Amino acid sequence: MESPVRFSVPAPPPIGPADLGSLTVVMPVLDAAQALPRALAPLAGVRVIAVDGGSRDATIEVARAAGAVVVPSRSGRGTQLIAGATAATTEWLLFLHGDTCLGPGWRDEVARFMAGPRSKSAAAVFHFRLDATGFWPALLAVGVFVRGRVFGLPYGDQGLLIHRALYDALGGYRPMSLMEDVEFVRRVGRRRLVFLKTLAVTSAVRYRRDGYVRRALRNMRCLALYLMGADLARIRRIYDA
Repeated sequence: MESPVRFSVPAPPPIGPADLGSLTVVMPVLDAAQALPRALAPLAGVRVIAVDGGSRDATIEVARAAGAVVVPSRSGRGTQLIAGATAATTEWLLFLHGDTCLGPGWRDEVARFMAGPRSKSAAAVFHFRLDATGFWPALLAVGVFVRGRVFGLPYGDQGLLIHRALYDALGGYRPMSLMEDVEFVRRVGRRRLVFLKTLAVTSAVRYRRDGYVRRALRNMRCLALYLMGADLARIRRIYDA
């Protein structure tokens, strides 16, 4: 497998009352111009690396206008996450999807985790919500809560905050186009996961388009197939159907 292009991005100076100067947000993006402003707004003043997988819309321009450093990459979220982690030079990494918006208070809670006793031996994820209201979005959030707390399988749309030393010790993300989040979090392990209270509000576009029940069942099928060792190409076809 071809290795990602390596970049060196200088670390920023410390910022604000919550000292996040040792943090880089790594955000894989692809044709995300519409969702990106909302995702980047809460990150103002924080070092952000937007790893672009070949966008054909205004994603790069939007990211740069918001102050993010844009790193080009081959498409595929796992590959993009690797490229972003390689480019970052800070002590802490926060992996966040380009359609996920962190809720109020995220800076202080992240700073507390980073200064806490388990900071270098655990990874943290946020509390999942969709940017929609009603029965099905609420039920989906409950399912995500159970999947994370009981089975230790939070998805990438909950973000992942991790110290560089632990990330490297675990071998980092794999260059996978799908299930890269599940694969990595299984190596992190349930006992090393900390669940933060801050909301990670993710776009419900896919659920509105496909239907909440159909999309949720499709995602569950993809996860089950992956855990049973099915071919990723097969899972991708089902996921994109």
